[in-house]
Amino acid sequence: MAERDEFLPGKRPGIKAPQFTDFEGKTSFGMSIFNLSNAIMGSGILGLAYAMSNTGIILFLILLLFIAILSAYSIHLLLRSAGVVGIRAYEQLGHRAFGQPGKVLAGSIITMHNIGAMSSYLFIVKSELPLVMQAFLGYLGYTSGFSLSCMVFFLISVMCVFTTLKLAASYVYKFEPFNLWFVFLQTAYTIPILAFAFVCHPEVLPIYTELQDATKKRMQTVANISILAMFVMYGLTAIFGYLTFFGGVESELLHTYIKVDPLDTLILCVRMAVLVAVTLTVPVVLFPIRRALLQLLFPEKPFHWARHITIAVCLLIIVNLLVIFVPTIRDIFGIIGATSAPSLIFILPGIFYIRIVPEETEPLNSKPKIMASCFAVLGFIFMVMSTSFIIIDWVSGESRSGGGH
Repeated sequence: MAERDEFLPGKRPGIKAPQFTDFEGKTSFGMSIFNLSNAIMGSGILGLAYAMSNTGIILFLILLLFIAILSAYSIHLLLRSAGVVGIRAYEQLGHRAFGQPGKVLAGSIITMHNIGAMSSYLFIVKSELPLVMQAFLGYLGYTSGFSLSCMVFFLISVMCVFTTLKLAASYVYKFEPFNLWFVFLQTAYTIPILAFAFVCHPEVLPIYTELQDATKKRMQTVANISILAMFVMYGLTAIFGYLTFFGGVESELLHTYIKVDPLDTLILCVRMAVLVAVTLTVPVVLFPIRRALLQLLFPEKPFHWARHITIAVCLLIIVNLLVIFVPTIRDIFGIIGATSAPSLIFILPGIFYIRIVPEETEPLNSKPKIMASCFAVLGFIFMVMSTSFIIIDWVSGESRSGGGH
């Protein structure tokens, strides 16, 4: 109860404690984990084996653990900030912290990141089965669990293919030399891919809003379990995908399996499962963009179906044009992971926390605010370094194939 008292101010003796927002959430603890896990996991899982091929196994796992821990801490900062002011939208935190410029900044970054995320999903669809795009208009409902099960099937299939190929004497593949700790310029894409794979922050507060018996501690537990589950899944997928193809792995892992046997039943099934998973996830990432645009462009307007549908259609058109003209999915992972991802994970939660939490409660020289400041600075350094290395890589033209689409 102490947690509720601290996080939800205004509790009086004899009166039921208020919830995070003005209505009580109905979503169970388990379903909230499914929803947040689905928000975390997306197309980024397909780029992890490629990222591991750039860094080696040991460094990759260290970086994966590092990003997972920082992502959990970032959610902690968001929940603390939201609890102080009772706000349930990421861009509204920006407005509370810095006024209209903060709202515009947060909304713009969310829009940029989720357009990149949708582009990566549709890039997979373009590569595997264009006709599946017609399913985007469907209602999601309880599809988060089904989407996750599709990705679990993908992981199991990656492990099975690894075992099969290593045991089949008839299969010959020209592997590049195996190196546990070989780092070169392509490492510039590794951290952005990992950051891209763990971004779920725009969806955290809406999920928190709908959580039953919402408290900061309960929502943080939801986040920790979701991040841990994705850490295990990401690690296993990257390891088995990398050990199957070594240096021959491409930036989109599904495309790499075409080299083995494009008509193999298991490979066809796993490709279909991933298509279903990313198709069901596109509407999930569409909602924060539409909400951000509505907050920025029509803040005082009531809900209207025509405006609602028009924004969705325009966004899908823009995303499809990006998918048509972007050469490889690696470029999407790289540039979005190096710009909007560190902003959503590191920079904005840190500076929001510093601005929103009152100095009477935590002075600027207090340990939590010093940590939040360092967190934001770390994100800025990471963004500048990653973006610089990616630009150098583009200019030098030394990239190895990113997928051959």
